[in-house]
Amino acid sequence: MVRISFRDLHKLETPDRDWSAFDALTDEDIAKAVADDPDAAPIDMDWSNAVILDLSPKTAISFRVDTDVYEFFKAKGKGFQTRMNAVLRAYVEHQRRLK
Repeated sequence: MVRISFRDLHKLETPDRDWSAFDALTDEDIAKAVADDPDAAPIDMDWSNAVILDLSPKTAISFRVDTDVYEFFKAKGKGFQTRMNAVLRAYVEHQRRLK
């Protein structure tokens, strides 16, 4: 899955592209193209250990953290606040299990 901002959406637009050949593809055509593609990933995946993420709304707060902690997470790139939340979530879940 790829996330793209609304601001960058125009980079994907291809108004001059003719989609008629694509629209004419059947399910069999697509299945054959995938089967013939050496780079295609196998479709049979084991989802038995999949984790359902809690995508509940977040609460916007402001708090202070040590500069080196902030810089460590921020250096990892986009999504650093989500990763910080994941670390806090793991701590909370661990503490709950101890009770």
